[in-house]
This record gives sequence, C-alpha cells and structure tokens, in this order.
Amino acid sequence: MSRVTTTLVHATGLNTHYGQSHILRGIDFEVLPGQTIGLMGRNGMGKSTLLKSLMGLVKPSSGQVHIKGQDMTGAAPFEVARLGLAYVPEGRGIFGNLSVKENLQMAARAGTQGQREWTYERVLETFPRLKERLGHGGQQLSGGEQQMLTIGRALMTNPDLLILDEATEGLAPLIAREIWRICALIRESGISSIIVDKNWKHVTQITDKNVILVKGEVVYEGDSPTLVSQPQLLEQYLGV
Repeated sequence: MSRVTTTLVHATGLNTHYGQSHILRGIDFEVLPGQTIGLMGRNGMGKSTLLKSLMGLVKPSSGQVHIKGQDMTGAAPFEVARLGLAYVPEGRGIFGNLSVKENLQMAARAGTQGQREWTYERVLETFPRLKERLGHGGQQLSGGEQQMLTIGRALMTNPDLLILDEATEGLAPLIAREIWRICALIRESGISSIIVDKNWKHVTQITDKNVILVKGEVVYEGDSPTLVSQPQLLEQYLGV
C-alpha cells in the first residue's frame, strides 16, 4: 500500500492563537501511512486552524509539528507541500482564469518517492465530469465541479497525505456522493487522508480513526465502529 514507512504527521502540544483568541489548546495529532482520519466537531471548534497549523499557513504559538520525522513547526507552506502534503481548502482555491486542463497540468509532478501513480489520464478517468469540461475556465464550473478539480489537482502532485477541508460543503447530494466515492478510491490507492465534513455517517464509512475537537481540544479519538456505536457521544459533540 503506502510507500512511506515513518509517521507522516506528528503534532504535539499545539497551541495556536489568532490575535488574542486562543484557538488550539495543547493538541496532539498523528497521521500514519495509509491512514484515513475524520476530523470532526461543530463550526468554530478549531478544525481548519489545526489543518492550517499543520500546513504552515498559520504559525502555532507553541508546540511542534513533525512531518516524516522532520521538525516543520512554522515552516512555509511550500516546504510542507514538498514533503508530500496536499491541501484542499474550504473555498477550493482553483485558478478561475485557467482552464480545467491548465489547472490540472500545472500541478503535475512526481511524489516524494518518485511515484507518478496519479497521472493526468488517471485523474480524468476518476473525474469523468472534468473530462467533459477541459476547455472551460475554472470560474465557469459549478461548485461540485470546482471541488472535483481541486481534488484532482491535489492528486496530480502524487501526495502521501491529502487534506480535505469541508469535503462536500454546499454540494448537491448527487455530487456529494461522487466526492465520497472518490475519497474511498483515494484511500484504496494507499494515500493517507484527513477529511473534514459535517456528515459523520459518510465520514465514518471510509475512515480508520476519528478525532473530535471541542473548543480547540481533542475530546475523542477512536476508530469508526467505536464512534458509530456511541450515539450519545455523537449527539453531544456533533449534534446540531
């Protein structure tokens, strides 16, 4: 399955502030090779801040982020990306003035172990909708197509870890189903994932481990069957 044998991400004692606001409070978080993790919690609990702290987009106030054994605390995002992490942010961040084809091809590169398993052709096979839209500009796509393009572009970097923030937010049920199908394919291909999404039922169907945040602290960590068997816990921490 996965080519990387060392722990992919190991964060310890992470504290992150936005100005005076203390968002992450002493978080420990780990991703192993080939592991799919669901990162859960209500809005405003620190999920996106944790992802951004791992990716170097936000600098932690204290604590450490090790990626493949290297201390990358406070490193620039491009340095983190070079170690095989691909980030699909909430809001997607595609280049609207470039065509679908250009968005994909600009990202193409071998992975950290020289792997080129996710080629342009394979991405188009996985996302048949994109194949029909190759000449369209990014801004001409629907929200679901933009999400597919962002995930496809991330896969073109042949990452060891794919981070998906709000995987199906605002998407029609049919498109959301397609995104979940692709998440399962990514898992089968041996790439590790961190998935943030409000739909815990879908998330737990493809994750090995789930982490729930409340006010910037980890309140639960465990495998999917264990979490699903505790409706009271789901209601307490994730219920609307």
